[in-house]
Amino acid sequence: MDLFDAIARRHSYRGEFTDQPVPREDLQKIVQAGIQAPSAKNEQVTSFVVVDEPELLAKVAEIVDRPVCRSAKAMIVCMTDPRPVFHDIAFPAEDCAAAVENMLLAITALGYASVWIDGVLRMGDIAERLGRLLGVPEGHMVRILLPIGVPVEPGVQQDRLPWDRRAWFNRYGG
Repeated sequence: MDLFDAIARRHSYRGEFTDQPVPREDLQKIVQAGIQAPSAKNEQVTSFVVVDEPELLAKVAEIVDRPVCRSAKAMIVCMTDPRPVFHDIAFPAEDCAAAVENMLLAITALGYASVWIDGVLRMGDIAERLGRLLGVPEGHMVRILLPIGVPVEPGVQQDRLPWDRRAWFNRYGG
């Protein structure tokens, strides 16, 4: 799939997935797209745990109690090392976001669907529990979860505001 087609087709999928597995070869391609993302000072503070064992997927779905997690055939857990990389400034959210967007486009290009799960991970101790389950090192933060699978229902990208409401040349508001 062409890059611009993947951008136009990428959508947040919160429905159920079919029973079709996601091969490890595809998961490696998806995560490699995340690894190729830019990072502040090229410090590469984002890392990934790919979950594809059914028993472990079920345990993750117990912690992150969302319908899309219950039928996911794989999940990618994105974590960051929040250490400063430029003077005393850290960029874990930015670096993680760049990697996740690359992976979402790769997921779409390969014919799968996903949704960027973030907010629920910040509630209570969900991110910490997920980190303990997956052996995430002390000091690293679980930031994003991407459940992956073949969607039962086709999805469409939500409408976006038009160019002239969000972008201008040379000066805000044109």
